[in-house]
Formats: sequence, structure tokens, C-alpha cells
Amino acid sequence: MKLDWTGYGLELRSPLRISRSVMARRDAVRVVVEWDGVRGHGEVVTSQYYGLDVERITGLLRELAPVVADCADPAELRERLPELPPGVLAAVDAALHDLAALRDGVPVHVSLGIPQWTDVPTAYTIGIGTPDDAAAEAEALAVRGFTVLKVKVGSADDIARVTAVRAAAPDARLILDPNGGWTAEETVRVVDRLTGVDALEQPIPPGHRDDLAWLRERCPVPLIADEDAATVADVRALAGLVDGVNVKLAKCGGITAAREVVDVARECGLDVMLGCLVASSLGIAPAVHLTGYARWVDLDGHLLLADDPWTGIGGEDGTLRLAGAPGLGVAPATDSGGVVRR
Repeated sequence: MKLDWTGYGLELRSPLRISRSVMARRDAVRVVVEWDGVRGHGEVVTSQYYGLDVERITGLLRELAPVVADCADPAELRERLPELPPGVLAAVDAALHDLAALRDGVPVHVSLGIPQWTDVPTAYTIGIGTPDDAAAEAEALAVRGFTVLKVKVGSADDIARVTAVRAAAPDARLILDPNGGWTAEETVRVVDRLTGVDALEQPIPPGHRDDLAWLRERCPVPLIADEDAATVADVRALAGLVDGVNVKLAKCGGITAAREVVDVARECGLDVMLGCLVASSLGIAPAVHLTGYARWVDLDGHLLLADDPWTGIGGEDGTLRLAGAPGLGVAPATDSGGVVRR
């Protein structure tokens, strides 16, 4: 087996502001695992929050290359994967699933034992800005066909912006995401003044489970843990404290780990949101194959890009679509211009 990787940049259509940062671009690394002439692909993106930059990602892949070269087949590699940061592990895991499904001539979801897959609406993220800008964006998204909008909050004019979005897109389901930017008391105060909110994602900083329990008793909308919910152990600890968990493959370690988290969430009576980082269609595709498990789907990372180097999962009109092609079902849209490193 052989491991290759390619680095490239991802520019956003416009800077995305959340409560803790502003992002205008990020770097990505495409991971390729080749076996017997078939190439499986995955993608890992840089993230300051998760401590991943291009140098660290490529260094880890360089260390992994001899392990890959020493494996006889993808199943053996999956068993022998060393401990890696979840984002890097997710990319390798995606490439292995893509490779296996391509060899079998079926989509990844079929190889996972999910024979049926249906088109599914995805949320679109509206970053922190002025109420007028948020309203204009919401109206334009509604015209394009989006029925779910995720509004980033955590600023002084949150109530005005959410109210403006609701007026501009009255039929849309709204998800609010402060990225841990509120206090528990502030959360109750703000949510009590809003109507038509479908869910609230990680309102307070992670690590305060008692506050989550306090909030759940007072919050009139479903409460979803994101930064607090990375592992199976996290999910078990959150049972009874929240209504759902946000499962991100880059946070838990890929398709294999995500399915374990989903299973435990169901055992604990928790609903599932499938979320993502800003990434290309290649980076988003693995989660798209798991959308049948989710109550909320927030897989819009590729839609925020000025130029997505991959295509194949739709979403431009608010609905994700798979064409039924083998593997992850994505293909290069343009040459990313990266350099393959070994």
C-alpha cells in the first residue's frame, strides 16, 4: 500500500465570524491511500482550535507512510493505525472507506450497511455581522431553497440579528450557535426573547456540565452539545444533561468513530446533529453518507468556499444529494494546484 498527500488552500466566499474568531481561509491536505491500483481519498483541514497546521499534518502523514507501506490490505491498516489527532485520523479513515467501497463498486453508505440514502436538507451558516446583513443573507438563502439556517451568535446584537433573520426567512428552521460564547444566565435571557428557534448548540464554554443541566431545565428549545461531545465517554457523561450531540468526524476521528458515537447517543436517548468544519466536498462527503442517523444536518462547509476543488454532494440549493457513484461519490472539480509530498 502507498500513502500520498497534497496540500492546497481553501478561500471562503466571505470571512466567517463566530464568537471566538474570524476566518477568511484555511489550508487543507488531501490524503490518498493506494492499494492494487485503486486510490481512496480523504481530507483534513487545518484548525487552530484543534491544534492542526499544515506542518503538523504532513509530519504525521510522513511518519505514517512506512506503516501504510508495510500493510498488505486496508483492513490490516485500519487495525494498525497509530494514535493520531482526530482530524488526521478522520482523513485516513475516509480514504480507507473510499478505497474499500470503490473496490466493491458501491457507495460508502452501502458498504456501511445503509442500503438506502435519501436527499437531505442541510443548514447554512450565517456568521456574526449586522442585523441588516444577516437579514439580506437569510432572504437570499431562502430564495435559493434553504429551509434550515444556522445563525452564529455571541455578540451584543444577537437578539436583533436573530429577529431580523426570522423576519427575512419566516419559514426556515433556525439553529443558534454561540460557540460557547454565552453564560448560562445569558442563554436563558436571550432565548426567552426569541421565537421559532429549532435548536441551540453549545451556548456555554465546554467543561461546565452542571451548567448544562441547569440550562436544560430552563431552555425551551433542544440543547445540543458540540465542543463538550467528542468521544463516546463524553456522550455517556452528557446523558440527561442535553437533548443532543453534534457529531463531527474531524472531532471524533472519522466514520468508524462517528458510528460508535451515534450508537452510544441513541442508547443514551440523545438526538444527533451531524456537523463539520469548513472543508471541501471531499472533506464533507464522509459525513453525508451518515445523514440517515441525524435529526439535524449541518454539512455546509463546502458551500462557504469561493472555489470548491471537489464536487459530488450538492447542497447549493439547500439539499445534499449523492449520485450513487461508488466510494465517497466525489470527483475533482478543478486542479487544486497542490504539490504531492511523500
